[in-house]
Amino acid sequence: MIEVQNLTKRYGSNYAVRDISFQVEEGEILGFLGPNGAGKSTTMNILTGYLSATDGIVKVNGHDVLEEPNEAKANIGYLPEQPPLYLDMTVREYLSFMYDLKRCRLDRQQHIAEICRLVKIENVYGRLIKNLSKGYRQRVGLAQALIGNPPVLILDEPTVGLDPNQIIEIRSLIKKLGKHHTIILSSHILQEIEAVCDRIIIISQGELVADDTAAHLSRRYSDDRRLLARIMGPEADVLSLLSHLPGVEKAVSLGEREPGVIEYALDPKEDADVRRDLFDRLASRGWPLMGLKSMEMSLEDIFILLTRERLPGAPASKKGGTN
Repeated sequence: MIEVQNLTKRYGSNYAVRDISFQVEEGEILGFLGPNGAGKSTTMNILTGYLSATDGIVKVNGHDVLEEPNEAKANIGYLPEQPPLYLDMTVREYLSFMYDLKRCRLDRQQHIAEICRLVKIENVYGRLIKNLSKGYRQRVGLAQALIGNPPVLILDEPTVGLDPNQIIEIRSLIKKLGKHHTIILSSHILQEIEAVCDRIIIISQGELVADDTAAHLSRRYSDDRRLLARIMGPEADVLSLLSHLPGVEKAVSLGEREPGVIEYALDPKEDADVRRDLFDRLASRGWPLMGLKSMEMSLEDIFILLTRERLPGAPASKKGGTN
């Protein structure tokens, strides 16, 4: 659906983006991460045709953004960090204006009404945009991106400035949209990226430093893949079960952590996910699983590792390389 090959953007001798390549498959939600100044917004502006690249190729649904800009842009709905709103228009006037600007051929009234229901702005449809809250303005910006039902959505910090409840609502909406659209999502909220996205790209100083799922990145960069499980049950029997659990190399009892509850350390084999099997076997014996946590690195830990180490004077990483 989206293909980026050797993309480079240079301003004089300074590189905003340097030779990055990636693909986004149809129906995929891709998280796009990087520190401030890493080149995220530059890349998104090139993908949407707002900026030209110095070198490289960008294709959207088979259309080259440089050679076929109109065809490529027709496949994209874009929500920049600052939504392109006309504050003195009502929501109705603005969405109708964007409908005309995009030369949409769907039934105007039905299409706009459907979008308003989807993003939940029916109750402010007749209000001036300047009188709306930040959350509603963000929803109106998302509504304009959806006009024409573009197969690709590019969302740059869609939840910036929103309160926790609004963030949860927008996050849920993005997941829902991912069932019918290919989405690139940029956000500084790492928990949001981890919760919503199928795959994650991290760029630093204009270069791509990681491209994988959150789970695979965690396994790749973690020295300790151990699981800590707190289980209520007879210690010797529980330990025997854990030791013979498929995918577990070693299980050790760490002693009682609360009355009647023993903590165990499990060392899984490489690429083994023992959680479901562990739960099923404990449940069948009536031994409550009181807690389970992983010692693997979080996405935040990985982000810091891959971006901080590239800053001038930063210590070199002792961990493995990137893609």
